[in-house]
Amino acid sequence: MADINGRRVLELVKKTGNSVCADCNCQVTEYASYNIGVFLCTQCAGIHRALGTHISKIKHLRLDKWEESQVKHLEEVGNIVAKRKYEERVPVCYRRPSENDPQILREQWIRAKYQREEFIHAEKQRYTRGTMEGFLFKRSKVDDSCKQRRFVLSERENTLKYYVSNKKEPKAEIRILDMNVAFAPEKLKPPTSLQITYINQGSTRHIYVYHDDAEVIVEWYMAIRSAKLNLLQVAHPTQPEMELAQSLTQDFLKEGFLCKTGPKPSDGFKRRWFTLDGRKLMYHDQKLDPYPKGEIFIGHLSDGYSIHTGQPVGWKLKDVGFIFHVKTPSRSFVFSAERSDDRNEWIAALQMVISRPMSPQDSFLRGILVKKRGGGSVVSFFSNR
Repeated sequence: MADINGRRVLELVKKTGNSVCADCNCQVTEYASYNIGVFLCTQCAGIHRALGTHISKIKHLRLDKWEESQVKHLEEVGNIVAKRKYEERVPVCYRRPSENDPQILREQWIRAKYQREEFIHAEKQRYTRGTMEGFLFKRSKVDDSCKQRRFVLSERENTLKYYVSNKKEPKAEIRILDMNVAFAPEKLKPPTSLQITYINQGSTRHIYVYHDDAEVIVEWYMAIRSAKLNLLQVAHPTQPEMELAQSLTQDFLKEGFLCKTGPKPSDGFKRRWFTLDGRKLMYHDQKLDPYPKGEIFIGHLSDGYSIHTGQPVGWKLKDVGFIFHVKTPSRSFVFSAERSDDRNEWIAALQMVISRPMSPQDSFLRGILVKKRGGGSVVSFFSNR
């Protein structure tokens, strides 16, 4: 009977919906939660085990023995039916994680679904209320120290503010519509850390925050997304909601050290930390700098933007690594990577950006950068090198 049940389980995996992980859509399923009735990848199965057997009971599809009642429940439920129940009320603002997303997102998605049942009981979704207040640890601009600061999010005011000690006036006031937020565990060490990037007087500012509780930091992340979506719907009433949701927050497409030269071959190369944040290519002295030294707007290929391997025509640089350059309407920017595979990754990421149609939000960003520079419809850069 055990062998028969095992074969039945393997046949169930072939059914529509069961061949991908119920939680992250990974294409390889090795486990199942037999009391919930879903098929899972290895990493999501590990998170299910951490929930406890009172919530999710896990078995390997091939290595464990299966009982008749367990197989029968999997037959009755399966991924598609389970999603109808546990994902019935997922708000548009909520970021559904994929297999390559930060681990903290996947963990809290699974806990929200099965432990807290947030998407069955919408009243539990505190991050959709338009306001949020609490303390986060914020990294200093000048050193590695982190101090608690009170943060206040207000959709009505279109602001995220933070306060020092008991002062009545905020230390900073950030427009939600000008903000991006991304998880930054590789930079700030705690897996519960965020990098908030926003426009401050025409230039970009980075702040780094974290909270000891993973649930809390993900709530902040989703609250910012929720407020931003509602504000975008007001600003762009004819744009589809799902389309707006694509621009709520975005992970950095690529980060790392590159060498960059100035507009002339004689300027020499300097090593900088680069961040590709949507259509902004920013560079810094170090990865945790609060401000970039410069920013390059990456427009659409139809507007004269292109990416090329090697040096611009007429340049004859020698022994400077793996070179590529970005051509904009105003000038070419020349970079050098230490490895050929790193250069290829940068070129692929930039190529994806220039091939993507410009959105209203992209045009707004370009307007800010142009205004900072002092005018001109094709100005794409401002910096002090």
